[in-house]
Amino acid sequence: MNLPDLPIRAILPDLARALTGNGTAILVAPPGTGKTTVVPLALDGRIVVAEPRRLAARAAAARMASLLGEPVGRTVGYAVRGDRRTSKDTRIEVVTSGLLVRRIQHDPELSGVDVVMLDECHERHLDADLLLALVTDAMALRPDLKLLATSATVAAQRLAELLGDAPVLTVDARTFPTETTHLPPARGERLEACVARATRRALSETDGDVLVFLPGAAEINRVRQLLDGVDVVTLHGRLATQEQDAALKPSDRRRVVLATAVAESSLTVPGVRAVVDSGQSRVPRVDHRRGLPGLATVRTSAAVADQRAGRAGREGPGRVYRCWPEHEHATLPRYPEPEIKIADLTRLALELACWGTPDGSALRWWDAPPEGALRAGQSVLRDLHALDNDGTPTDRGRAMADVGLHPRLARALIDGGRQAADVVALLDDDTLADDADIEAALRKVRGSPRWRRESQRLAALAPHSDEPGDPARVVALAYPERLARKRSADSRVYLMTGGTAVELPPGTGLDHREWLAIAVADRRPGEKHGRVRLAVAADAELAAEIVGVSDVDEVRWDGDVVARRVRRIGAITLSEKPLADPDPAAVEAALRDGVRAEGLPVLDWEPRLHARMALLHRVLGDPWPSVAEEDILSTVDVTGARSRGDLRKINPLRALLPWPAAARLDELVPERVEVPSGSKISVDYTGQRPVLAVRLQEVFGWRQAPAIADGKVTVLLHLLSPAGRPAAVTDDLESFWVNGYPQVRAELRGRYPKHDWPSDPLAATPRSRRRNPR
Repeated sequence: MNLPDLPIRAILPDLARALTGNGTAILVAPPGTGKTTVVPLALDGRIVVAEPRRLAARAAAARMASLLGEPVGRTVGYAVRGDRRTSKDTRIEVVTSGLLVRRIQHDPELSGVDVVMLDECHERHLDADLLLALVTDAMALRPDLKLLATSATVAAQRLAELLGDAPVLTVDARTFPTETTHLPPARGERLEACVARATRRALSETDGDVLVFLPGAAEINRVRQLLDGVDVVTLHGRLATQEQDAALKPSDRRRVVLATAVAESSLTVPGVRAVVDSGQSRVPRVDHRRGLPGLATVRTSAAVADQRAGRAGREGPGRVYRCWPEHEHATLPRYPEPEIKIADLTRLALELACWGTPDGSALRWWDAPPEGALRAGQSVLRDLHALDNDGTPTDRGRAMADVGLHPRLARALIDGGRQAADVVALLDDDTLADDADIEAALRKVRGSPRWRRESQRLAALAPHSDEPGDPARVVALAYPERLARKRSADSRVYLMTGGTAVELPPGTGLDHREWLAIAVADRRPGEKHGRVRLAVAADAELAAEIVGVSDVDEVRWDGDVVARRVRRIGAITLSEKPLADPDPAAVEAALRDGVRAEGLPVLDWEPRLHARMALLHRVLGDPWPSVAEEDILSTVDVTGARSRGDLRKINPLRALLPWPAAARLDELVPERVEVPSGSKISVDYTGQRPVLAVRLQEVFGWRQAPAIADGKVTVLLHLLSPAGRPAAVTDDLESFWVNGYPQVRAELRGRYPKHDWPSDPLAATPRSRRRNPR
C-alpha cells in the first residue's frame, strides 16, 4: 500500500510502538497532516474510528477508500445514523461518536475491535467525552484493546494523565505562510454584512476558493443573499448528503464555501487559498430553571481561530480575514468550553444509567458532568418514565436509549402512535420547519426527500401501533412540561405546565387556540417571556392525560392568609374555590411566610422599644437578647393566629423581654428624661448613641449630661436654638458652658432678643417657654 507523502508518515513507527507498549497514545497533529486518513490505514487489526460528525465520518471513509483504490464499504466503511456502508471485508470502520456509544452499551468489550481511534478530541463534544470515559472503562475488561486519541490542538497533558500517562506524539504540518487582516464591522454594520464585505475583498486580493466560517445555517443563508453574482456553495450538518459532498469535491471554477464548524477539522475543503472568519461559534446552552434548552452564539476560542486560519495555508500562501478588531484577539478564550459543562445532559444521564453508574462517579472524566445539570436530566427522565426513583433505567428507558434520539423524542416515537415518526423526524430537524404551526410545517415538508427518508427510518424503529399519531400527542409525550394554556383570551402569552411563560409570535395561525403543545421555545437574554418557535394546537383533555390533574388544598400568604382548593394541570390553574376550614398548621405556616415576606411591621411593632432593647443588648449584653431582625423573626410565635389582623396583636419584643431584669427597663433606658426646666423630654434611641434634643434655655444650670444603662452611656445633647435647630452638640456640659456657650450666645442673642442669653448660664434660671417681655 502506497500511503501519500504527508507529515504523519514520519511518526507512524513510533505510533505503532507506543500503542503496542502502552495500549494508549495521544497524537497531536494539525489538519492536513494525514492523522484522520493515513493513521488508520497504517495500523494493524480491526480499527474503529470515531468522528464527532456524520459528515466527517463519511468524508474520512471516502478518502481512505480512494487511497486504496476501492469503493467505500470494502476495506474501509462507515456507519452513521440512518446510513451504513460496510461488508464482511471491512477492516476500518468510521462511525460517529454517538453511534459508538450505542455499540459499546450493547457490547462493553467491543468484541473483535483491536484499536479505537477517537478523532478530533479537542472539539469536546458531549458524545465524544462520554465515549472517552466509556472506552477507558471498557479497557479494564479488554486489556488488549488499544486507544488512540487524536487532535489538531489540545491540552495534551491533561488527556495524557487521564489515559494513564499515555505517550504524546506531535506532528507539525507543512503549511504555507498566511497573512492575517482584521476587518471588524463598521459602526452599525451587521456581522453578516461585514462577512460579505470581507469575502468580496478576499476574492479581489487572492486566487483560489474562499472558505467562510459562520456560526449557523441562518447566518449562511443571510450572507449568501448578500453575495449576488458570486458562485457560492454551503457546507453544514443539515444539508443533504449530495450537497455536502459537492462542497468537498475539487472544482474547476472559483467558489466561496460558506461553512459552519464542520469545516474546522476532519474535513479538507480543496482549493481554499483564503479564509474569512466571522469570529463566532454556536454552542448549546440550557436554562435549567425555565426548562428551555437552546443554542447560543459566542466568540470563537483562540484555538478554533487558529484552526480556521490554518485552512488558508494548506495548498499555497494564503490570506486570513478576521471580522473582529485586532486588539480583541488577545482576549479570546484559549480553548472552546467543553459541551459537557453547558449542554442539556438528559441524554448523558440516560447513557450513564444504562452503563450502571447514574451519577457517573465510576468513570474517569476529562471534565465530570456538573451535578446540577445531571440531576436536571435525571428529573426529565423520571418524568418520561425512563428512570426509576433509584436511577435505574426502566425497560422503556433502555428502549429509548436504543433509538439513538434525544430521550424526549425517543419517548414520543415509542409511545406516540402510528404516525409519530412523521412528527419526530420534523422535531429532530426543526430547520425543515418554516412555519411555527407543526401541522402546517408537516404539510409543507412532505415533499422533502431528507424528511421522508428519516421518517421511514424512524418508523422502522418504532413498535407497531394502530393508534393514530396525533401531532399534539407526539409533542406532549416528548415535552409534557410544555403543554400550555393561554393566560387570557386577548393575550398571546401562554403558561406552560412546567411554570414558564412563553409568548406566541403574531401571524402563526395559532393565536386563537386556548391550548398548545410546544415543541421548541427559547428565551433571549433580557426578555420577560420565552418565545414559541414551533407548536401545535392541543386541548385540556390531552394535557390532563399526559400531565395529570391534581386537586390541592392550598394555604398561602398573599397579603393575608388565602385558603383555596385548587385544581391544576402542572402549574396551570383550572379552577379554585375558598376553603372554609383550612388546616391550622398550614395557616400558621402561611402566617410565618407573611411575617418573613413583609417583615416586623406586620406585627404589633414598637420601634422605640426596639431601639431601647438594642442599646441594652449592645451595652449590657446578657440577659438582654439580640433584637436583630433575623433573631426576632426566628422567635415569633403565631400559634392560634388565623389572619393578618391576628398578627397585629402579636408583640415580638414584649415576648423577648428578660424577666426579672425587664422590670428595670424604664430605669435603664428611660423613654423621657426630666431637664432643669421641669420638662420631660423624649430620648431618641435610633442612632448608635441616645440623643436628647432640648432647647438650650431649658438646661441652664445643668452641669452634667444624663447617663443611662447603669451609668455606662452618656446621653448626647442636641442643644436647640429658639427655632428648634441644633446650636450645639455635646455630652460634656462643663466644657460647653465655658468654651462653646459664649460663641453660641454671641451668634443668637441678636437674632432672638426676646429669649434669655445670660452671661452666666450655670446661675441662670432654666425656662421651658419663651420669657414674657416686660
